[in-house]
Formats: sequence, C-alpha cells, structure tokens
Amino acid sequence: MVYLPQNTNAVASPVRIGLIGAGWMGAFHAESIARRVPGAVLVAIADPNLEVATALAASLGAVKVTAEASDVLADPEIDAVIIASPARFHAPLIAQTASAGKHVFCEKPAGLGLDELDAAVAAVEAAGVHFQVGFNRRYAADFLAAKKDIVAGVAGTPQLLRSLTRDPGTGSIPNAGRVPAWTIFMETLIHDFDTLNWFNEGAEPVEVYAVADALVEPELRDQGFLDTSVVTIRYSNGAIAVAEANFSALYGYDIRGEVFGSKGMIQAGRATETAARRYTADGLSADTPRLNVELFREAYTDELVDFADAVRARRDGTPPSEAAFTLTPGAADARRALAMALACIESVKHGAPVAVPAATAKAGH
Repeated sequence: MVYLPQNTNAVASPVRIGLIGAGWMGAFHAESIARRVPGAVLVAIADPNLEVATALAASLGAVKVTAEASDVLADPEIDAVIIASPARFHAPLIAQTASAGKHVFCEKPAGLGLDELDAAVAAVEAAGVHFQVGFNRRYAADFLAAKKDIVAGVAGTPQLLRSLTRDPGTGSIPNAGRVPAWTIFMETLIHDFDTLNWFNEGAEPVEVYAVADALVEPELRDQGFLDTSVVTIRYSNGAIAVAEANFSALYGYDIRGEVFGSKGMIQAGRATETAARRYTADGLSADTPRLNVELFREAYTDELVDFADAVRARRDGTPPSEAAFTLTPGAADARRALAMALACIESVKHGAPVAVPAATAKAGH
C-alpha cells in the first residue's frame, strides 16, 4: 500500500470508500465520490496498474494506493467498496468484500453466472451488509419520473414495453476485437433488461427470444463480437417487451424507454443533450452526447449518493434520507437481469425462444 498526502477537505464522520478498478468507469466513479457525493470520502484505490491508480489517487486526494484488492478489503478504516473491475472478477470480489464486513457497490453485471452470483449474495446476506448494483438508469430524472407515473397507474396495465440502447460505435471501445463475445447482452442490454423489469415491477420475465449479429463490424463476427441485437421478452403478467441495442449510433448516445398500457403511454429518454433545438437555413439540429457518462452524469452521481446514504444509515443507525423513490437495485434485480442475459445467449445459440431461469429463487433483495 502506497500512502499519498492526506486530503485536507475532510468531512465529519464521512463514509470512507475504497475503489477496486481504476479503469474508465472506475475513474469516473472515483471522481464522483471525491467531488460530487456529499459526506463521502475516497480513501483508497486498488488496481494492478499501479501507475494509473497512483495518478488517479493523486488527482482526487485519495491517500492510499495499492495493486492488491485485498489491501483495500483488509483496511479497517474503509466502510464500503466500489467494485469497477472487469466483470469476471465481480462475483468473487462481492463475496470477499462482504466477508470483510464492508458494504458493496458493484458495476453490472454482478456475476457471469447464476451460481457464482448466488454464492456472492449468500456472503452479502451472511455479513448483513448493504449491496447495490450499478443500474444507473433508475436514477435518471426522466426514467424516475416515468416510473412514478407507472406506479400511479397513469398508463394503466402494461401491455407493451420497449427499451433501447444505441451506442455511438465500437470505435469508442478500445480493442473491440478482444471484448468478450456476449458483451451486447452481459454489459449493454443488461441495463435494458433491468429497466424493463423495473417498469413492469411485480411481473417476472418468463421467456426471451434474441437475434444478434455483427452488422457494424462484420469482420469481428468470427471472433464472436456481436454489435446488433433485438430481444423479445414475455412477462408473467402477459406483457410483451422489446429490447434492442446497436453500436453504431453515429448521431450520439441514444437511450430510451417506453411503457404502453391500457390507459396510455409513458416514455423516457432522448438522444439529445438538452431539449434545445436549432432551426436554421441548414435545417433542424441539436447537440447529442457521445459518452454514457455525459448522458447520465447526474444519474451516475445520484446512484452513489444513494449508496453512501444507505451505508451511513446502516453504520450510524440513522434513518436514510427521503431522497430516493429510486428503489435501489439490489441482489434480486442483479440476478433477474443476469438470468435474462444468459437466456438471450442460449437463444442466439439455438435460434429459438428460451425460458428465463427463476430469477429470485436464491437471491435476496
């Protein structure tokens, strides 16, 4: 463990957080904790690339840097840990973090298989720590407003649902050819699955039928990298949903959701940065975001505010703030979305609909 100069911007009784994984998403979460989450302090950063971790820590005032995640887990001063490592490490790190008595925030997916996720959740439940998964769309203002309307019955009984993710392109993905084959389901559409489950809360996904191909980067097809997919989902309440993803939205990052019901329709999301439009001799134009952290900057921050608030409430025995109608995504939500992603993989392999494993049989809440 390397110790850097102490950050003097201390907060009374802050939630002290360690970060595991200093890559692109981890670095953004680190910045959020250090600069935008009240009452939280970034204490330590762990990453095998010690040079990157040290530079990030120095820029944000974190005082401890290490190449070993175990150093963070063994630190008695740390209350909670953000896991932003590659997905293959998520489930083991969740279990290890919980067993160390620390609260856990993990980026999606929370595991690569249901058995390993169940084992991680068992460790969380045994330790009695708070566990949250990074399904940030629940914290976006328009998605949250849509959820409130759905709960209030504005759309009536859900009949058709839709969620889509269109990424600006694989050009923004370093070494796209080495991205795991099923990334489109495990890392991208898993967000859409959680959104649809959240919008259709109370119903269970029972069957998926997925079609996927490499239409954007066809030369990567033989390597198993799929960049385009459409998934049809049947729910236990009879509702039918469609989730789609593509990695070539040249116009910018585009995330949308929709619920059509017996009384009307509710929509969330847009492809533009703001509602501003330009009408000129060249036509109609608007600015569009190019990164997910631009489109969901506040949502990424608010999910960590929610996490820190929950940790503080458990640690200090105080009630959490009334900030959240957010329905914090936890173990059952992680398992349900993962079960859908895995079923989609099987559907593509076999070219047929696949039943979704019972998503809450072993997970807690």
